[in-house]
Amino acid sequence: MSELTINPGVELRNSRLEIHHFRVRLAVASAFVLCMFALLFARFFYLQVIQHDYYTTLAEANRISIVPIPPSRGIIVDRNGVLLANNYAAYTLEITPRKVEDVEALIDELATVVEITARDRRRFRKLIDESKSFESLPIRTRLSDEEIARFAAHRYRFPGVEMNARLFRQYPQAELFSHVVGHIGRINPHEIEQLESKGVDANYRGTDYIGKVGLEQSYETQLHGTTGVEEVEVDAAGRAVRTLSRSAPVSGNNLVLNLDAKLQEVVYRAFGEFRGALVAIDPTTGGVVAFVSKPGFDPNFFVDGIDPQNWKELNESIDRPMVNRALAGTYPPGSTFKPYMALAALTYGKRRAEQAISDPGGYNFGGHFFRDDKVGGHGMVNMYKSIVVSCDTYYYMLANDLGIDNISTFMKQFGFGSRTGIDITGESAGILPSQEWKTKRFKQKWYAGETISVGIGQGYNSYTPLQLAQAIAAIANDGVMFRPHIVDYVEDVATRARTVVEPQPLRTIPLNPEHLKVVKDALVGVNKEGTGARAFAGTPYVSAGKTGTAQVIAIKQGEKYVESRVAERHRDHALFIAYAPADKPKLALAVLVENAGFGARAAAPIARQVFDYWLLGKQPTPVKPDNSEAGRD
Repeated sequence: MSELTINPGVELRNSRLEIHHFRVRLAVASAFVLCMFALLFARFFYLQVIQHDYYTTLAEANRISIVPIPPSRGIIVDRNGVLLANNYAAYTLEITPRKVEDVEALIDELATVVEITARDRRRFRKLIDESKSFESLPIRTRLSDEEIARFAAHRYRFPGVEMNARLFRQYPQAELFSHVVGHIGRINPHEIEQLESKGVDANYRGTDYIGKVGLEQSYETQLHGTTGVEEVEVDAAGRAVRTLSRSAPVSGNNLVLNLDAKLQEVVYRAFGEFRGALVAIDPTTGGVVAFVSKPGFDPNFFVDGIDPQNWKELNESIDRPMVNRALAGTYPPGSTFKPYMALAALTYGKRRAEQAISDPGGYNFGGHFFRDDKVGGHGMVNMYKSIVVSCDTYYYMLANDLGIDNISTFMKQFGFGSRTGIDITGESAGILPSQEWKTKRFKQKWYAGETISVGIGQGYNSYTPLQLAQAIAAIANDGVMFRPHIVDYVEDVATRARTVVEPQPLRTIPLNPEHLKVVKDALVGVNKEGTGARAFAGTPYVSAGKTGTAQVIAIKQGEKYVESRVAERHRDHALFIAYAPADKPKLALAVLVENAGFGARAAAPIARQVFDYWLLGKQPTPVKPDNSEAGRD
């Protein structure tokens, strides 16, 4: 029997202790697992039971995309239904800058598929500067069918580029109505702030454009319409699966104007090579039938966003095509001011119609000789003759007798120095001088010598062609003055209901009928035997008018104005106010021709062509430059 040998270096295992430790670890692990499951269950319970409604809403929001549907903008037509602003559908190529690493490289690559001009690139860079990075901006508009097909075949190469169908604004008459109809353009941050302050920003979601100037701006609320909404179910990739519901947009209302497109063209072409403005009004309603500022511009340039080069050319042009001369341009009225001076004289008892003064060829006041345009003067001049031959001396004396404040108070009734309230924005108020005005403007007192030149429509006098048209319309309508309005009525697209812009009398000027007859007879005499006789020779209708010539630069005392020695841009402006037929006026107008010299020579012939067309249907011919001295003033 062998003996059991125990090695003292070997430690005996304690199985019982190991089993105990194992059981402890198992219990701790099980408790931990149970605790984790309890926490997971609690979290599931919280998410699926307590927060059920919240996450259901989020899931629906991820599944359903709310897409705004911009409305079709209302159209604008003239009184005969001629389109002045309409819409058409076309495809655009748009880039979202934030989705593209190198925009310029992308455009270069895109140009290999569709044509992208230098103008497109300039316009796009300008849009990036004015817009936010997440907005989709057009690089090309109005794609052809061939271009649409080419891009569709290569679409996979251009992430961040989309082809979208859009409605575009179009102005078929281009520059003829550029200043009155205006144009739309992309909404800028300032306009977004204005929309938010008015609480109407929700109605512009999905809309990129807004009216900028003219009727497009002043009637924006009517033209824009109501934005629709479409609920679209989308998949995980954001692709539309199906339409769940749709609230259709409501198109904007249409504008029908008092303007006559053919007359507008007649006026524009009658100016020939000259710059200027004309406003023609129905004196019995205030409806504006012609509203021209020449030169104009093509408003279609602004629809897609005008590029910097074209904008610079328009903005820096010496002819100032962006200035609305009829609405915002202010000019001395020249001798067209004299009929109102005559009415003031009769009203304040400073002159009787038959009372005559001797005209030696000028008026000496305070050591300064105010020269008449006729050397040697007009002899004995009464009120009728003073208007018919446009005698300056008569009105130099009259202005001194009336005084500046009487002149200002009386002229204010005719709207001089005040905005007319016409239904487009951007109107200038002009300047009707008075002692109070000069004190506020220059912190200086009024000097009596300054009144003298005011009497012939010079000095501080400065008014818009629109104000001149409103004033002569008031005389034609026996003192009843209407607010000028371009829109005749607003038409609801859905119901065809019309909201008429009713004639709005502003005031009835308290004129003595006998005084008014004296002045109106003299205005008829102007076109029969006076300064306007040459322009209106042989008309089958009787018209009334007054010529005017307004200085652009001052002439030194004692010097004679010689047109040929003066730079073209410094020559006198030609003006003419008129109405016809004289016994029952249908049209009253004011014409301004910049730097064209005498009103009788350049402005009156334009008025003649307008009346011939409106009253007789005759087609006009452009006015040619006339450098003769015939028909002064």
